[in-house]
Amino acid sequence: MKILLLSPHADDVELGCGGSIAKFKENGDDLFWVVFSVDSSNEMESEFVQVMDRLNLKEHTEYRIHHYKRRILHESRHRILQDLIGIREEIKPDLVFCPSPNDCHQDHQTVTNEAVRVFKKTASILCYELSWNLFEFSSQCFVELEKRHIENKLDLLKLYKSQIAVRAEYFSKDFIYGLAKVRGVQIGSKYAEAFEVIRWKLA
Repeated sequence: MKILLLSPHADDVELGCGGSIAKFKENGDDLFWVVFSVDSSNEMESEFVQVMDRLNLKEHTEYRIHHYKRRILHESRHRILQDLIGIREEIKPDLVFCPSPNDCHQDHQTVTNEAVRVFKKTASILCYELSWNLFEFSSQCFVELEKRHIENKLDLLKLYKSQIAVRAEYFSKDFIYGLAKVRGVQIGSKYAEAFEVIRWKLA
């Protein structure tokens, strides 16, 4: 399966579906990762590249970094739309991950809105959970996970030292395990990650 991971900022995908990514890698799925904004310094971009190196993903062929300005992605909406159209034609993903449409961060909304426009007829679309930005979230789809998948997620998040310094609560082991346990309980599993379904296609 070809899986496209859309991250408005470096670290969003890891926080929202890092455990699922570990499972997809185990299953031999093809991953293609796009980040639209990194901070103005080189620190967060360097941390994101470390994550890619840890996952053995190669630039251009398996991941791509854009440098749109943080917090004003909506001003580049048309360019982001064109980027996604190009990716659709190049990658032809089966499954697309993006933030929840209920996410209150304006950059996250922009990426999700454009992703839905581009992929609504060609791919399944699942939206990941960044609970600190959400007033509501419909847990309609679950990926069952093992402890090793959560540990792999934590290992990726530890590479974002610049972000841990300012948003430690999102990156804490207690928070990551706690949410994974809550989602696991909902499906009778030890751990899970939950997603909202925008579009689901069965071949």
